[in-house]
Amino acid sequence: MAHLASRRTRALTLPVGLALTASLGFLPTGTAAAAPADAPTAAVRTDGPQLSYVVNTRAGHGTVKQVRKAISAAGGTVVTSYDKIGVIVVHSKNPDFGATIRKAKGVQSAGATRTNPIVPQATKDIGVEQPLTAAQARAASEDAVAGQDPLEPLQWDLPAIKADKAHEKSLGSSKVTVAVIDTGVDDTHPDLAPNFDRAASVNCVSGAPDTTDGAWRPAAGESDHGTHVAGTIAAAKNGTGITGVAPGVKVSGIKVSTPAGFFYAEAVVCGFVWAAEHGVDVTNNSYYTDPWLFNCKNDPDQGALVEAVTRATRYAEGKGVVNVAAAGNSDHDLALDAIEDTTSPNDTTTVTRTVDPSACPDIPTMLPGVVTVSATGAKNLKSSYSNYGLGVVDVAAPGGDSTRYQAPEAPADNGLILSTLPGGGFGYKAGTSMASPHVAGVAALIRSTHPRASAAGVKALLTHQADATACGAPYDIDGDGTVDAVCEGGTRYNGFYGAGVVDALDAVRR
Repeated sequence: MAHLASRRTRALTLPVGLALTASLGFLPTGTAAAAPADAPTAAVRTDGPQLSYVVNTRAGHGTVKQVRKAISAAGGTVVTSYDKIGVIVVHSKNPDFGATIRKAKGVQSAGATRTNPIVPQATKDIGVEQPLTAAQARAASEDAVAGQDPLEPLQWDLPAIKADKAHEKSLGSSKVTVAVIDTGVDDTHPDLAPNFDRAASVNCVSGAPDTTDGAWRPAAGESDHGTHVAGTIAAAKNGTGITGVAPGVKVSGIKVSTPAGFFYAEAVVCGFVWAAEHGVDVTNNSYYTDPWLFNCKNDPDQGALVEAVTRATRYAEGKGVVNVAAAGNSDHDLALDAIEDTTSPNDTTTVTRTVDPSACPDIPTMLPGVVTVSATGAKNLKSSYSNYGLGVVDVAAPGGDSTRYQAPEAPADNGLILSTLPGGGFGYKAGTSMASPHVAGVAALIRSTHPRASAAGVKALLTHQADATACGAPYDIDGDGTVDAVCEGGTRYNGFYGAGVVDALDAVRR
């Protein structure tokens, strides 16, 4: 099947209802002998590919300064340093850099963020499988009633979470900002421009913030994923196009993916730290951190990535940020203790391994404190592709599904999610990528209603207000007589829907 977006993101197209299988994999740890941490620079090898690393230290300027010297001695160059969380981003051509720097005093862990050398990436044009046609737009506008934006009749997802009713009470506060940590946001789109927060936007692809004007936008040919996500959250209710879940709040773009669509750890760390320090209230994370779908803590490289991203998400939450993330599109039960992992690392040669997700989390989705979101379709059932898992999924929201499986009620005629695309366009996508921004939008409405609520308080309200959704009948989404996934738990909390489908109307009630 054709797909709308890189498998690294949580979006997919389901023209015939087939699920997108996510990539997994393992790369054996290298066995090269490590040079002493204090070896002279002249003896350091520089014949390897240039890789990027995160070096995790004890927080504090003194320790970081000490480690910087060791990094230089080991043949590394510091790109940037986040002293408050003790994470340093480094480039090095020394093939023994990782093993060497782990022996340095003050270093707690260190690992390569990629398995492919740092080279200019070829642009990957992912296209748009289901753009909205002019005829469809005209037909939708004829169905719009007073108070609706022209394309709102096609947005079955808004009434699914009572967002249409919520908008009668509140559109959300302009003092609240949701950051889209993603492939970039086209802030020139007529539905996004009125609500765009430039001061909270940045390009973090290198691991260091770039505030050049427009650096947060996707370049020509790059993924439209982040722009689609942004529209679901906060497309303005302005008589144009669609309506976002929280059309009165601000949205910012934090670009973290390379032109080829890779979300590397140094960029993700930069994104969370930037959000924490620039007044962001909620972050949306519809991706997994490359090159590993699951990062095993007992591997020195992967473990360091888990530690670095964990520090960044905790730092953001400590600043009051609610971090929301997509559960993934592989129809995996993330509560199992064994999942076959076949296509990671996704930037070089892949191998097969069996992983325990509790020891090898998908980051940032499965990190402590992050709100994990599964997807539902137009019939309010778990989407055919959505990951799930008792004790893993917190809440559910519309992510779309094949119309063959879950058809919406008229006048909507497409089971996917309609939102904004770069250049002023609109189109349909599906995936937990599309579910997560619905939850981020509801979290923004909660923060608008309760501006003094802590991150923990917003998350508590998010789950408390969710509409409990029972497992229901055995899950046979394609109707072939075979159970496609097993839902464990009761009505109030289960593996498919967590605490339930989020409720935008409750979010605006005091």
